[in-house]
Amino acid sequence: MIPALFVFAYLGIVLYIGIFAFRRPHPAGAEDYFLAGRSLGPYVFLLSLFGANMTAFTILGSSGHAFHNGIVTYGLMASSSALIIPLTLFVIGTRIWALGKRFGFMTPVQMFRDRWQCGHTGTFIFALQAALLVPYIVIGVMGGGATLEAISGGFVSYWLGGAVVAMTVMTYVFFGGMRGTAWVNTFQTVLFLSFGAAALLLIGHGMGGFAGAMQRLRESANTAPLLTRERVPPLFFLGYTFIPLSSIAFPHIAIFCLTARRMSQFKKTVIFYPLCILAIWLPCVFLGVAANRVTDVPRIRDKIEARQELVQHGATLTPEESARLRARMTADDVVLLLLGKYAPVWLAGLLGAGIMAAVMASDSQILALSTMFTEDVFAYYGGKARFGETVQVNTGRLFVVILTLLAYTVALSSPATIFDLAVQYAFSGYAALSPLLFGALFWKRSTKWGAFASTLWVAAAVVGIAVFQSLTPPATVWKVAGMEIIARTPTGTIVLGLLPVVPMTLISAALLLVVSVFTRPPDARTVQRYFPESVSTVGSRARVN
Repeated sequence: MIPALFVFAYLGIVLYIGIFAFRRPHPAGAEDYFLAGRSLGPYVFLLSLFGANMTAFTILGSSGHAFHNGIVTYGLMASSSALIIPLTLFVIGTRIWALGKRFGFMTPVQMFRDRWQCGHTGTFIFALQAALLVPYIVIGVMGGGATLEAISGGFVSYWLGGAVVAMTVMTYVFFGGMRGTAWVNTFQTVLFLSFGAAALLLIGHGMGGFAGAMQRLRESANTAPLLTRERVPPLFFLGYTFIPLSSIAFPHIAIFCLTARRMSQFKKTVIFYPLCILAIWLPCVFLGVAANRVTDVPRIRDKIEARQELVQHGATLTPEESARLRARMTADDVVLLLLGKYAPVWLAGLLGAGIMAAVMASDSQILALSTMFTEDVFAYYGGKARFGETVQVNTGRLFVVILTLLAYTVALSSPATIFDLAVQYAFSGYAALSPLLFGALFWKRSTKWGAFASTLWVAAAVVGIAVFQSLTPPATVWKVAGMEIIARTPTGTIVLGLLPVVPMTLISAALLLVVSVFTRPPDARTVQRYFPESVSTVGSRARVN
């Protein structure tokens, strides 16, 4: 229980920071509670924004995926994210900040409603964004349960660990709002960035050096493919470059963009964001791969044996037998098992707190959905005008409680791994919604009907994939004229050899374009508010002609 006690002490520090350390002496209004008064400084903004993007998916999910797939995991997610996420923050995040400052927006849906003059379409966009964000929140609860269970050697059960994390996050979000959440994220980001280097050095030393471990992996026919890209087809690899488009479309990231004090703060974020990704993703991926050499840990050896059995006998296994093997293979806890093997008890507790720091980044998603509910539903349909701003804030707090309980309930029954759950639903859905931002901010001819068509398609595609995966057993392939169209794999769905996110995003953009062209454009006043330079330029040319 000693490592678990370190983690519980860390949770106590987090509660103090989130609730008391930076709380304002006077009751907070809606803008102060949900956006920290748009006053976050450069370092808190950078670290909290990065921390909001790095959840249990980063440490537990990436290492578990690398355990079975190898170093290609870094190429799949981290390399493209290090380029695309800072680029979208610079191109889109700065414009969201400027429009929020000018028009007082607090959520992306408020901007969509004002830009396209769409009332109920905005409500539909909110509903879809909320549904897509729930899996990402569930990931945090799953990661918390797995971390405490592994750190305590099973003394703290999965359900209890998930409950402790859920209650901790709910409490400081409930009382601290965006200001408390941002400072907690800053503290947690520093902690889990430090974890990567410390764990890599410690575990590497315990294994006799990473160079030797990699060499032994390379010499084995079973593990040599883990050091190459051969397990991932090129088209499948290409599909992952679409995933980072989801970052700026996540409502909690867009809302975080509104909290900066000055636009110049985005410059530091764009510069340092790739370095932060390198600092956390590279150690986690290497640790996941290196765990394949640690066969003297029973739980790791059992995962390796289950994988070998699935590879050798997969074609003859029943769906139930295959599912049992895959449950044994679940590797989200390999980093925690490595700590238990190579770290002293007290140091395992400190590093476990670093892992928990990444796991608990679901706080910003919970607060974002609370913000959206109170602004895009409660306030939009007259609740704020009727009951006042204090009731609006308290309604947001009540929504935090309800959402946390929902996420905890789903986490207890979810059979998916952290990596697959995030990629198949949260990332894919939001990447497919990213054309809405590009259309609203940079194409004056885009219309509400184009936005509605795009959103409707994304909703139908996500539901269709979920139904397909629930009703179709793995290894099922649908072909047309001998061409493989859709394949149901054990970890998800493949469309024409690509991740579903690729056709989802391309069709979403095409629908926005085509439907906007054939529907009535926005009125001139709206266009002038959002594109004053282009409107004045068009007017000048008309006068010259």
